[in-house]
Amino acid sequence: MELIRLTTRLTLFVGFMALTALLAGILVLVDTVLRVRTDRAPFARFCFSGASWCLGYRVATRGTFSSRPVLYVCNHISWSDIPVLGSMVPLRFLSKAEVGHWPVIGWLAKQAGTLFIQRGSGKAGQARREIANTLMRGQSVLVFPEGTTTAGVTVLPFHSRLLQAAADAGVDIQPISIGYLRKGHPDHLAPFIGDDEFHHHLIRMLRQPAVEVGIIAHPVVSPLSSKEQSELSGELQKTVREGLWQIQAGRLADREAAGPAVVASPDV
Repeated sequence: MELIRLTTRLTLFVGFMALTALLAGILVLVDTVLRVRTDRAPFARFCFSGASWCLGYRVATRGTFSSRPVLYVCNHISWSDIPVLGSMVPLRFLSKAEVGHWPVIGWLAKQAGTLFIQRGSGKAGQARREIANTLMRGQSVLVFPEGTTTAGVTVLPFHSRLLQAAADAGVDIQPISIGYLRKGHPDHLAPFIGDDEFHHHLIRMLRQPAVEVGIIAHPVVSPLSSKEQSELSGELQKTVREGLWQIQAGRLADREAAGPAVVASPDV
């Protein structure tokens, strides 16, 4: 059964990645001919949705994503956070520079408009300006302020420097919680941590039954208050952490403050 599941999903995933690469190539050709960069947002969202479906993820969401450009902040568990969240709403990601060098995936990330930052290079100020400029052009940006992936059981402290980009651009911040469950418990396969390699991690995920992904879109927060950035980042981290705990406790359908739950992405 595992071999059948792996073969089916891997064939779908590789085939869809080939289709995505073809689409990206066509967009590059169109840009070259017309000398105008085509808006990648609707194409990127379609590709992210297709990738999530091929991976067999069962996604349930709660809350409403902002209809206006915002800076999204979310906990970070795996590379799969990107296709799952990218399928929810048009946005651009801030990612570590290493991803840009991944074969095929890195090139596709660049074509989707991903912003890259070199960790530990002292270029956070440059990244902040790029994020602010993107927000001012009317495009939402998602950052992972923990600065690294985690085991998915809690949320690390948020780095506050990049959050200032929202104030620079005059937009709100919307915190998001994401969690992976298997049989009602935090999934130990989903986290992409340590020295793990992408292709090994992908194979392990594809061999197993579909993982459940819970997402909570929390209410937007204004960055334009008098609060210090460290205080704001602490409050955002607390919100995201409590959302993760609600997902782990099976409380995603709790509609108290975030609206109805929506289930998507059937098993493959």
